[in-house]
Amino acid sequence: MTGRPLEVLVVDDSAVVREGMAMILGKAAGLSLRAAPDPVIARRKIAAARPDVIVLDLEMPREDGLTFLRELMATDPIPVVICSSHSPRGSRAALEALREGAVEVVEKPRLGVREFVHESATLLLDAIHAAAGARLVAPLARMAGAPARPRPSAPDGARSRAIIALAASTGGPQALLQVLGGLPAEVPGIVVVQHMPAGFTAAFARSLDDVCRVEVREAANGDPVVDGRVLIAPGGQHLTVRRDAAGYAVDIAPGPLVSRHRPSADVLFRSVASVAAEGAVGVIMTGMGDDGAQGLGAMRAAGAATLAQDEASCVVFGMPRAAIALGAVDEVLPLGALADGMLRRARLMTPR
Repeated sequence: MTGRPLEVLVVDDSAVVREGMAMILGKAAGLSLRAAPDPVIARRKIAAARPDVIVLDLEMPREDGLTFLRELMATDPIPVVICSSHSPRGSRAALEALREGAVEVVEKPRLGVREFVHESATLLLDAIHAAAGARLVAPLARMAGAPARPRPSAPDGARSRAIIALAASTGGPQALLQVLGGLPAEVPGIVVVQHMPAGFTAAFARSLDDVCRVEVREAANGDPVVDGRVLIAPGGQHLTVRRDAAGYAVDIAPGPLVSRHRPSADVLFRSVASVAAEGAVGVIMTGMGDDGAQGLGAMRAAGAATLAQDEASCVVFGMPRAAIALGAVDEVLPLGALADGMLRRARLMTPR
């Protein structure tokens, strides 16, 4: 794509949304924009000139976006960014689209084109560039069977003596399913930043909870970090870890974008470095950009074990690459070995 604009096709039945996308993307250097009101017309435009990235609505009258996505992934895979509402129906459909091969999800504007402020434009453009550089993988099959109930759980009020912090972006939902799905119930408390818009992380956490032996939930302010539980940072909020007399707990708060993201991996990792030091494991996974590199470096400097996903198994190698280049990583592992690597490192930890 060097030397020519990035070709982007927006497929959305809303003229208001198409106008909003044109307003934002038309001003971005290095992008060329086309639009289609539905998948039927989109197919004609793809046949005439194949785009580099498709920005796809999921709810359209003539044909739904999920059906179009499945056909596209089966016949002529093109990187797809989902533009979806964060309603319960919209978030479920967006997660299904990620399982079917879409590489990013952004929130659909709710109040018309004038509500696309600078921050929204930043996130949309980052999603498109991440998709353009993504390594497309086959749609991820659902993990067979739900875990047996009841799960083992920590006694009420018991806190983890150690902590595992994970961060991911593009390709992260599928990667986290594989890593968290490979863990036994008896693990130190885990905190996760996955770059995802507000309104989508609760459904994402529930989808993981359905198939993992560990408990997975969207984090709420003040939640304790307990063994056998995974806390997912809410979209649109930063998550930090603090320590009190009982152990570790999380704080959830708004704030500006940090390293172009909210939630930010750097914010999470720096907080873990300050309170857990050698009693922590940090893991940086697939994603575009450098969010998490500085924070993981702070964890390693504090004595924590640090891991990175390897290039061959990443959808986008940006975040791990940046952390490795900074000297923030102890060990680089393929996706399929990260769960075992985390457990091995956790067994060697010396909590404060």
